[in-house]
Amino acid sequence: MRLIQGNEACAEGAIAAGCRFFAGYPISPSSEIAEAMARLLPKYEGVFLQAEDEMASLGAVLGASLGGARAMTATSGPGFSLMQEHIGYAYLAEIPCVVVDVMRGGPSTGLPTLPSQGDVMQAQWGSHGDRAAVALAPSSVQEVYDLTIQAFRLSESLRIPVTVLFDEVVGHMREGVDLSVPDQRSIGSRPRPTQPPGDSFAPYKANADLVAPLPDFGRGYRFHVTGLMHDERGFLTTDTSIVAALLERLEKKVQVVKEMVAPESYLMDDASLVIVSYGITGRTAKAAVDALRNKGVKAGLWRPRLLWPVQDELLKEALAKADVVMAVEMNRGQWAREVERVVHDSALLHPLLKAGGAVITTEEVIDHALAVADGLSVAAGRRAPLKEAVSWVERGNETRMSISANPMKKVDGE
Repeated sequence: MRLIQGNEACAEGAIAAGCRFFAGYPISPSSEIAEAMARLLPKYEGVFLQAEDEMASLGAVLGASLGGARAMTATSGPGFSLMQEHIGYAYLAEIPCVVVDVMRGGPSTGLPTLPSQGDVMQAQWGSHGDRAAVALAPSSVQEVYDLTIQAFRLSESLRIPVTVLFDEVVGHMREGVDLSVPDQRSIGSRPRPTQPPGDSFAPYKANADLVAPLPDFGRGYRFHVTGLMHDERGFLTTDTSIVAALLERLEKKVQVVKEMVAPESYLMDDASLVIVSYGITGRTAKAAVDALRNKGVKAGLWRPRLLWPVQDELLKEALAKADVVMAVEMNRGQWAREVERVVHDSALLHPLLKAGGAVITTEEVIDHALAVADGLSVAAGRRAPLKEAVSWVERGNETRMSISANPMKKVDGE
């Protein structure tokens, strides 16, 4: 057990997962990850590269991965934006890699040293085209360590880019972490070709699990890697049936991730008011659930550790008995829209949103929940779409959105 910060835990998790190549460009609030990797990698005969920018960083990571190394980069919002083209390339070319995004306030340069959860939608929709993203969301320093290892397992076994998303608070806070080294099975491995090198080798001919074998460059196999739509040999095709089948396979192989990352379900058995939250706000929401229980409100927490792909069925099951759902996040309502989509016609959604660089406090969650609970008997069984009644309350750097079945209903302080 060691007392370390979240960014250090990320580097330790990467090393434990077998990462031996890191390329990055310094950017707050993720820079400690690069600093830690620069110290650690030489001890394991690994390579650290400080590139000239974020595009070059991820490009180097992809090259190292094709050479057989487990490879990672780390960045924050502006750098994550610059990496999107390479993330789409890695998805289509099926190159394993891990991208860590320590979120800060945005858009643009924004708030370099303050927290946010504003990159959630970008993790899914940042790259053009149809792409099934995988994004993990730890809420503690221990989970940063564990989910970084999980990210490598998913990336390597499925041949996909995987994003680890956490905010500045999780990145910089210090907690005790069990740094137990995982066994080989838990860190996964790449599917390897069973046939010898030769002209008959088809690098994108998938196995039964929809994942194609991946040989290392320089091991005798000759194959083409491209960001163009390609056939099983890796060469350009404009045959619409082949392209459609390729996109379908890439999307389907990602869906297995939904069964590999469990959400946290806290006091959900009899909860009529369910809070859905992730990252650092999942921590404050959990404390709020305990306080609300003491006040007689049957509150519960459902905290996803996997943001993309959305675990629709698990979320539907968790919210099936809820009268009211609160989506709590530090942005203008990014994952709240996914909750709204999943709980359609089954509950009244009251998001608590806050953008501007400050964490949503436990007290704010409690106040919002109590205001909702006051009208629970009226709200039970009803559902208001996001557009029906939205009111924003500005309090310093806080923005709270209240959604009510009554368009004239005010939020305390409005």
